[in-house]
Amino acid sequence: MTTPPAAPLRIGLLGTGPWARNTQAPALASHPGVVLSGVWGRRPEAANALAAAHGTKAYTGDAGVDELLAASDAVAFALPPDVQAPLAARAAAAGCHLLMDKPVATTVAGAREVAEAADRAQVASVVFCTLRFAEPTAAWIAEQAARGGWFTARAEWIGALYAPGAESEYAASPWRRDKGGLWDVGPHALSILLPVLGDVTELTAARGPADATHLILRHTSGASSTVTLALDAPLGAAGTEVELRGEAGVATLPGGGDAVGSFRAAVDALLDAARTGVPHPCDVRFGLRLTELLAEAEAAVRS
Repeated sequence: MTTPPAAPLRIGLLGTGPWARNTQAPALASHPGVVLSGVWGRRPEAANALAAAHGTKAYTGDAGVDELLAASDAVAFALPPDVQAPLAARAAAAGCHLLMDKPVATTVAGAREVAEAADRAQVASVVFCTLRFAEPTAAWIAEQAARGGWFTARAEWIGALYAPGAESEYAASPWRRDKGGLWDVGPHALSILLPVLGDVTELTAARGPADATHLILRHTSGASSTVTLALDAPLGAAGTEVELRGEAGVATLPGGGDAVGSFRAAVDALLDAARTGVPHPCDVRFGLRLTELLAEAEAAVRS
């Protein structure tokens, strides 16, 4: 006797900006294990357009949030972090699993509220740190974590969103302009370093040019790492590099992977966590830890 396939998970999408249009909505609409149960947006015209493009229903307004939650088993977020956090806590209280964007919030209190709501409701959660789910980089991270023996690491996440001649839809994001590279690309760097080197036990931070932030970290493994984060660099300075040095020599983060494919892998992770009850390593508790570290770094820079 064969086991019948599991019913598709109904996942609603909250958000209608570039990230929702370019990544979340296409990935959810094309995933064989998912039904896109609706799209909620703060702007009705944007919600209607995105929902129509993927053959689902649009929701708007505060009442629309509750209607979408009632029609969904899980919700995905493509919203600014401090809009995302209270809605995620609300979704968890309604019994919906959570597929959140990074950072979970830009305050520790906001991230903790979501984590505690998810714990109370016993819902599954995944925080979408892209390279933790991209096919080449996810395998590389797991391989380096298993290898161990690392002495030090260097991570540079340098963007040029605001440079003359740069063309990016994400440059129009008010929260990115306000919070800078520390909060936008900092989660990416930390989501790679922590599973390989261990949690952070000591943190030092200093401000660089424009919005750049430099971090020096000590990890539970005994290894140290340095991190440079920025969104407002010149075009010629932009790029991403992660390098590990240790007993096995030098390992460099590979390129490759696409956002839509990576998000599908994050959906797979949420489906697995929801059906097995086993938390994913990149869940909302991990998202809370990232927020704690970023808030500590921000406070260190200010002081």
